[in-house]
Amino acid sequence: MLRDKNLIPLSHQHQHVLAMCVRLDRALQAGEVDLEAWQAEIQQQFEQEIAFHFAAEEKELFPAATQFPDLKDLVQELLSEHTTLREFFAGAAVRSLQTQNLQVFVETLAQHIRKEERQLFEGLQGLMNPEQLAMLGTALSAVLKDVSQVCILPNAATRLRPKS
Repeated sequence: MLRDKNLIPLSHQHQHVLAMCVRLDRALQAGEVDLEAWQAEIQQQFEQEIAFHFAAEEKELFPAATQFPDLKDLVQELLSEHTTLREFFAGAAVRSLQTQNLQVFVETLAQHIRKEERQLFEGLQGLMNPEQLAMLGTALSAVLKDVSQVCILPNAATRLRPKS
């Protein structure tokens, strides 16, 4: 299903984070992980984008979704995943994650994003009328107004390398 324009800002943020997940997963598979560099990037991603993203979801998106009985359990699951993901982000901030933590982090984060895109967003688009989606989009824009418009670039240790 084509993404409704009111949810596109969240989908764009999902794309940014999934790109980081792909790079990190490739680094893990190649055994080329600079723990300090990756944790610094994860922390930066959280501080500049993901913290605002979670706030928008928790303040606007999830409450809107819980108005629909079919989405209530999914929202509770996503909230629980936010708690787990925040623990990973906090670990990255104090540089306490190890390689095995990064693998679980990548898998958890990528699965969470896909669940939001494929289940929550699709569900909302099927259940909400255009006016409700527009109101949700306006509310999300207000919460996301402080998100940095600067593109987070990988550093030399975290950029994507060609597969060997």
